Order: sequence, then structure tokens, then C-alpha cells
Amino acid sequence: MTIEEINSLARGEFVEALGWVFEQSPWVAERAWERRPFASADAVHAAMRDEVERATPNERLALLCAHPDLGTRAQLTAASQSEQAGARLGRLSTEELEILRELNSLYRDRFGFPFIYAVRGSTPQDIFIALQIRSDSTREEEFHEALHQVYRIAYFRIGQVIQLPARS
Repeated sequence: MTIEEINSLARGEFVEALGWVFEQSPWVAERAWERRPFASADAVHAAMRDEVERATPNERLALLCAHPDLGTRAQLTAASQSEQAGARLGRLSTEELEILRELNSLYRDRFGFPFIYAVRGSTPQDIFIALQIRSDSTREEEFHEALHQVYRIAYFRIGQVIQLPARS
């Protein structure tokens, strides 16, 4: 879709087109719709990010908790499944998968939400290293970093929906 097409969508159509970019949280798109017209895909992303920042702490926590554990094979959205496949998480050995599950579990127990990492362009080793490093953060630091990762994921996903203008 072009940015012009995005701007012309009714609220329900907008949510249908973009409600999935923040994992299982269509409320972000619903609230951002009010901020039309958007000048660009970046403006859409900024509006959606701002709506998350304006949300209550419980809404932001629910957004984080809507994300699946990396390496899980159950109940993934199509977007998460594609992203994890792109990072080759489906090709982990049984031993690597068990280590990832254990690290995910320890992380979730420590912080109260899943480890979130924008996996696009990353290798499994990158993900393991980030998980180990970030496990030493404070909850406040990690909450902030998890939201940053959610914003990166949303940015990539918005780029799948909105066509960039042709360059001359």
C-alpha cells in the first residue's frame, strides 16, 4: 500500500492493515489512526510508537507479554514465525533449543516478560549473546530495551505493508 492509501483507510481498515505490527496489540494501530494523515511510513511508525509510550504501564507490559519466546514452535503469529525462521531459529539442534528455552525461562522469571529481540538480520549466536548480556540488566533497563526491540520489530513490519516511494 502507498502512504496515500494508508491515509484514506477507515479506522477498521487501518487496524486490519496495521494492527498486527505490534504483536497481538491492535489497540496501538487503533489509537494511532487518529493522528492521520501521515507523511511517510516513518511517520506511521512514530505515531504508533508514541501511542505505546502514552499507554499505561500495564498496557505496555501486556504488549511485551504478547510476544512469544524465541525458539518456541507453538502459537506463533505468522509474522513471528517468519521472523524467527529468517534468523534460522527453526534449525537449532535439540541441545541448542533446550539451552534457548532454559535461558528464556530464566529471563522471563527474572523480568516478568519474554526476551524480545528484533531478529531480522541476526544469527542464532547473536541472539544467544544478547540474551546472556541482557539478563544482567535491571528490570527498568530491560523493560526499556524490550520496548526498543518491539519498536524495531514494528518498524520492519510496517515496511512490509507500506511501499516506499520510488527514487529518481
